[in-house]
Amino acid sequence: MPSINFILPHWLYWGTLLVFPLIAMVMARRKQTGGYSLPIGYMILLTGGLLGLHRLYLRNLWGLIFLPLFFAILFANAQGREARELQSEAANVVKSAERVIERLEPKVAGADDRIAQLEADLAGAEEGSFSQIRAEKNLEKARESKVADAERLERMQADLAQARPGLEEAAASRAFWSNFAFYTFLLICVLVAVDAVLLPGLVKRAQARLDAEGDGETAAEHRLEEVEHEAVEGDEAHIRSGLAGAIDRLAFYAGEFVSYWMVIAVFAYYYEVVARYVFNSPTIWVHEGMFLMFGMQYLVAGAYAALTDAHVKVDVFYAEWSPMRKALVDLFTSIFFFIFAGTLLVTGWIFAMDATVVDEVSFSEWTIAYWPFKWAIVLGAILLILQGIAKLLQDLATVGKAMKGA
Repeated sequence: MPSINFILPHWLYWGTLLVFPLIAMVMARRKQTGGYSLPIGYMILLTGGLLGLHRLYLRNLWGLIFLPLFFAILFANAQGREARELQSEAANVVKSAERVIERLEPKVAGADDRIAQLEADLAGAEEGSFSQIRAEKNLEKARESKVADAERLERMQADLAQARPGLEEAAASRAFWSNFAFYTFLLICVLVAVDAVLLPGLVKRAQARLDAEGDGETAAEHRLEEVEHEAVEGDEAHIRSGLAGAIDRLAFYAGEFVSYWMVIAVFAYYYEVVARYVFNSPTIWVHEGMFLMFGMQYLVAGAYAALTDAHVKVDVFYAEWSPMRKALVDLFTSIFFFIFAGTLLVTGWIFAMDATVVDEVSFSEWTIAYWPFKWAIVLGAILLILQGIAKLLQDLATVGKAMKGA
């Protein structure tokens, strides 16, 4: 199976984070129509065609054909990885044995000549002299070395003879599973290409089938749209009027903007799974890009959470208080809120400036610039402070009305 060496360009990463949410926000505000959509069908074909999700989206059971083919690729890749490990182990044994044999063969072959020379030196040495003693030791050592080297050479030759068939078998198994996965993948690509041509007709037939089934499913779809619409209206209901309302809208749209990054994460991790388990090409940029993206999302969406009162808090007593008492308590606790948000802004500004000056980048092969992520801390802190000001204005207005009423 061929590998994938694609690394996401930085401009495409940032462009997707900026453009995709804008498109999603526009599409979310369009009037929704029931039934199947050809653009959505092609989007699913592009992103999930390997699994036949485009046919399953149209409730076409022929999409189940893709699943065993895809799992066959996963199985073949698993077998291929096992064969690669066996091939690597056998190759190490073969190379080690060949190096030892290459070193020992000339040594063993010349051992007899060395022993003969040492025997001659011993015969010519004076009886009882130091030269004779040294010659005897050298001769004994040479004979022992000859036996040990011959035994080791024989053992290495046996290991080499045993390892070579295993290496060839592992290489053949790896090639087989690699080819199996590759041709199965080509088959899926052919099926996807055919479905790309047939998709308009498939969508028309699926729509006709849906229309023929009656109003039951249509009513359910309308109810689902109503529930989604009510959820959106529930968040929009927190938007106030006046200056506070302008700040609320800023927080609302900022939170909605970054919320669509979750869709990008789905596509990114889908790519990572396919690249890792189908092409044996795990990436670094997917994980790094996504956790950096989620960090920015967490920061920017803080004001949205404050607007919709979604932050975690303990309100056992607070929930039962009157609006006047809540406003007074909120005015007091806002001191701590602004201390936290101000500290976040100052420290974030320092981090962002330092990262910008030195052009800080990641240490991975992706080497993406870190300064935009550091400036997200500043942006999140500003949005949070603005939202705190909007809440402060609301609390002051509540207290003022209560005092006038009294």
